[in-house]
Amino acid sequence: MNWHVLESMDDWNTALERSHQRPIAIFKHSTRCPVSMMVRRQVENAWDIPEDHVVPYFLDLIAHRDVSNAIASETGVWHESPQLILIKNGTSVYDADHNYIEVREMKKLI
Repeated sequence: MNWHVLESMDDWNTALERSHQRPIAIFKHSTRCPVSMMVRRQVENAWDIPEDHVVPYFLDLIAHRDVSNAIASETGVWHESPQLILIKNGTSVYDADHNYIEVREMKKLI
């Protein structure tokens, strides 16, 4: 799995625009939360989706809270952490948080 890192509003705007060509998945991670670390490993281990089907993005929401807030505002998805959001054509079609994150469930919506 090759994460694309979201570190700025420009990165977020580029990712959102990219979702009109192919779906993007954003993993919102808290570096202060052990549950987030565990779920991140689970997502990385379960991820078997080629990048030409879904582009995976990683957001350290502690370091980039402004980006996290923009994602919540622009997608209408309430902020949680950890959280996985699938966006197609600029719209969230899947979101899950904490232990409810399932890559196989997200894949059904690609």
